[in-house]
Amino acid sequence: MTDTQLTPEVTWAQRSSTTDAARNYLYVNLNTPDVPKSSADLSITSSNVTFTGTTTKSVKYHVSLDLFDEIDPENSKVNHTDRGVELILRKKELKEEYWPRLLKTAKKAHFIKTDFDKWVDEDEQDEAVEDDYANNFGGFGGEEGGLGNIDFSKLGGFDGAPGLGAEGGEEEDDEDMPELESAEDSPQGSKKIEEVA
Repeated sequence: MTDTQLTPEVTWAQRSSTTDAARNYLYVNLNTPDVPKSSADLSITSSNVTFTGTTTKSVKYHVSLDLFDEIDPENSKVNHTDRGVELILRKKELKEEYWPRLLKTAKKAHFIKTDFDKWVDEDEQDEAVEDDYANNFGGFGGEEGGLGNIDFSKLGGFDGAPGLGAEGGEEEDDEDMPELESAEDSPQGSKKIEEVA
């Protein structure tokens, strides 16, 4: 039996389009770490998303989101990970305008936050470089645990970086470093100490 029930943090962002339904969606992430897919219950309707799940340590998460407007559940996507549930919810109505908020109610919900990593301002969404998150969950190729086309050899390229040796550590070269005065040697330093004391 679970002792604790928590409302998970929900982060969200959105895109809109008047002509392309595939570019008219919400990113919604439910932060529910350590909830196995087998103990999660997710319901998506045209106006609501409800999630209930229990972690491996018997912590129960529950949230019900009455959405601002209707979505198309048939064309929405779900990706359950060890950290939570990633949703891409297709907005039903093609509109250029963003939804003013995620929920139908105007009352602020403390657990809902903007996902600034995915957010693009409404007037800049056409110029924004899309990482095709809606099709493959942010470059993960749709496979849980995959890392897509990341070239790790370019991430740690320390060989040509100035001041770093071949092992990635700093080279020893103290001759170029200026000597630092201690507070005792500096007349200003001792004056400041006297003023404080």
